[in-house]
Amino acid sequence: MLPDLDARDRQPEIMDQPDLDPARFIGSLAGLRRINRVTGSARILWPDLVEAARSKPHANLKVLDVACGGGDIVVSLSKKAKKAGLPVIFAGCDVNPLAVEEARRYAKASNVEAEFYTMNATSDAFPDDSDVVMSSFFLHHLPESQATGFLRRAAASARDRLLVHDLVRAPAGYLLAKVGTVALLCNDVCRIDGPRSVQGAFTCPEAEALSDAAGLDGAVIVPRFPYRYLLRWVRAR
Repeated sequence: MLPDLDARDRQPEIMDQPDLDPARFIGSLAGLRRINRVTGSARILWPDLVEAARSKPHANLKVLDVACGGGDIVVSLSKKAKKAGLPVIFAGCDVNPLAVEEARRYAKASNVEAEFYTMNATSDAFPDDSDVVMSSFFLHHLPESQATGFLRRAAASARDRLLVHDLVRAPAGYLLAKVGTVALLCNDVCRIDGPRSVQGAFTCPEAEALSDAAGLDGAVIVPRFPYRYLLRWVRAR
């Protein structure tokens, strides 16, 4: 039976619990890596990175992935950039030191150079040297007021653009999360947190209202397959 998805229902997610067993947490990151690979999360962000890199052909593009988790999106995009011959420098940050440690391990194993460090995206100051600030599957964790503040602060720190990629709250998206986490052999944490994430996610109109409240003039919300959206804001030149 489907839950009521007319309004957000933010429930505690197991991955956010500070006392979660490290092995279960790392297993959850492995599950999310499989989900991102199958659903093409890096593909959703890639066109904007190409556009941003080509807008400054004589300099490196600096990209920061906020709430990067296990670093797999950074690794995927870094490989794409190298193959395309684009000079992009990647960094990732996450509030959980275990995620940062796993991101460093995974990047090294993938022969990818990227910097990863611990940062609380809701309270710590953003670095001021990022051309592109991006984030995937983080906004739905936040209450509306914090989400607005995050968007405002992240955009202020981005010299070129802000990209926020997240789930859409919809019945089909909920069912996909229920079935997909099982089909991809994700651990128990992913199987519980996946549907909860959809219940706590924003709809596209709600994401647009957040961007308006954050003062992101010209921001667009672009629906993306499967049951995702990309919030895209480019700094006026």
